[in-house]
Amino acid sequence: MTDDGLSEDGYGRVLLKLGGEMFGGGAVGVDPNVVGTVARQIAEVVAGGVEVAVVIGGGNFFRGAELQQRGMERARGDYMSMLGTVMNCLALQDFLEREHDIDTRVMTAIEMGQVAEPYIPRRAIRHMEKGRVVIFGAGTGMPYFSTDTAAAQRALEIGCEVVLMAKGVDGVYTADPKTDPTAERFDAVSHREVLERGLKVADATAFSLCMDNQMPILVFNLLEEGNIARAVRGEKIGTLVSTPAAASA
Repeated sequence: MTDDGLSEDGYGRVLLKLGGEMFGGGAVGVDPNVVGTVARQIAEVVAGGVEVAVVIGGGNFFRGAELQQRGMERARGDYMSMLGTVMNCLALQDFLEREHDIDTRVMTAIEMGQVAEPYIPRRAIRHMEKGRVVIFGAGTGMPYFSTDTAAAQRALEIGCEVVLMAKGVDGVYTADPKTDPTAERFDAVSHREVLERGLKVADATAFSLCMDNQMPILVFNLLEEGNIARAVRGEKIGTLVSTPAAASA
């Protein structure tokens, strides 16, 4: 590792977090063009020998918090969203296997034996060691927890070196760059500062979990071709969120 937390030789095992909204191309459902682009970038990384796991959100189908605002019971809305994530997982699996001949396994926190394996950490690790892409669905399997938190938890449990958080923006900003033209992008920032300043990048629980366990998060723009490979190589793209070893001691 360099002083700023970047890997000198790239990462060997990564957790890629994808937002469900991007899978829908801004609409409800799955946009095959977007999924195809993501699959192509993942295939490029796998061809280089990197072990890849993926967590996908379900925002292109359902969001439990939004359904709650319309009167639905929150836990039920969250379970509906978990099922949406599995649909996204199956779509990505299809593109990886059919177009790129990459072996994949979908593992879910809610058992659904006809379409996916149950999540077992050691089995997931073994799949990755064999060069398979493991795609985690259904979040943590529990309501009130986001897929960002699921990504942090899975990354820690299966021994990933970094969480690659793919977004529609190119990093962490001081404010929302879409609404505030004065917003400035961080090249690097600590987990603690993200939490203390309330920077809206991901779920606070996910950042707390990563901070407590010194798991770096790289926030970058998914929509720029080749960015997943650049992130895996440890290039300086997006914003690196980390906790210095001295600060965590």
